[in-house]
Amino acid sequence: MSYVDGFVAAVPESNKEQFIEHAKIMAAVLKDNGALKVVDTWGDDVPEGEVTSFPLAVQKKEDEAIVFSWVIWPSKEIRDAGWQASMEDPRMHPDTNTMPFDGKRLIYGGFNIVSDV
Repeated sequence: MSYVDGFVAAVPESNKEQFIEHAKIMAAVLKDNGALKVVDTWGDDVPEGEVTSFPLAVQKKEDEAIVFSWVIWPSKEIRDAGWQASMEDPRMHPDTNTMPFDGKRLIYGGFNIVSDV
């Protein structure tokens, strides 16, 4: 059964192009290590909630946009091995591919698919 990793982050609007380049490199590395699909999106209609929302969850600042990304893997086992290999890949080294956002406010997790219609 396929496995999905999901990510939500706040990225400074001024770093949009840097984020896109970072996402392209990350997608190439993940796909080279077993990912089936990598999707990165830039928020367009992401409302602020009163109790909970994407902006609240990542402590979005005024000059930031929300990004929402996911990776589809063939299985959790391939995902686990793929992430380990990806983190050892030189293209992921912070000197060559710096995260253009505050990683401390990144929300992520792995998910089993329960419906895929």
